[in-house]
Amino acid sequence: MNIVVLVKQVPDSGADRNLRTDDNTVDRGSANNVINEMDEYAIEEALKIKEAHGGEVTILTMGPDRATESIRKALSMGPDKAVHVVDDALHGSCAVATSKVLAAALGQLNADLVLCGSESTDGRVQVMPHMLAERLGIAALTGARKLTVDGATLTVERQTEEGYEVVTASTPAIVSVWDTINEPRYPSFKGIMAAKKKPVQTLSLADLGVAANEVGFDGATSAVVEHSKRPPRSGGVKVTDEGSGGTQLVEFLATEKFV
Repeated sequence: MNIVVLVKQVPDSGADRNLRTDDNTVDRGSANNVINEMDEYAIEEALKIKEAHGGEVTILTMGPDRATESIRKALSMGPDKAVHVVDDALHGSCAVATSKVLAAALGQLNADLVLCGSESTDGRVQVMPHMLAERLGIAALTGARKLTVDGATLTVERQTEEGYEVVTASTPAIVSVWDTINEPRYPSFKGIMAAKKKPVQTLSLADLGVAANEVGFDGATSAVVEHSKRPPRSGGVKVTDEGSGGTQLVEFLATEKFV
């Protein structure tokens, strides 16, 4: 089975994250950048499927030159190769433009199965698998907590707030996963050394047949107009009950629009 895993490099969610003051995009230059956490579970699931059914696992990343660090980290877990879409014109791309670029790359890879995390920790919009499925004309099985492969048939347990749904589809398809699906392996020393020699193909917008004005700020369908830091937490309101505590509490809740 030819499996492609979408991997995004994001600022570490455990550290301070900021937007740039010049264009309101995520400040990746000064951040500690890592593999998007949910994508590690997608990598692990791809490796488990390869071990059980054979095939090849390819990492697909869209990002600047420094995203190579995360690509090598992903390869150290066990995938066979990687494709890195990198182009200066991509800076400022919205989710819609990103899906266009990734779909063009996936069109060249002929994947039987595309795996990705259910969300990225920097954007958290949870729309990429749906957009890619629409562009590629394939099924989208989203929010999987379990994935079973039987030939060309995929079955997932789709995690919901009430429990789970069982959904099936035929390959080719895209599956997004939650962190409940497995436990990602740690790269071994052998894997880290092997990752340095694994092939990483670089593709530009021209290689994908995507025009520069369709991506970046020019092609964006949305934009951050302004931003500000979250205000510091202030002290709470203390209600002293001298016979009117209940009334004071209701008035406070009404002011905060809770009632």
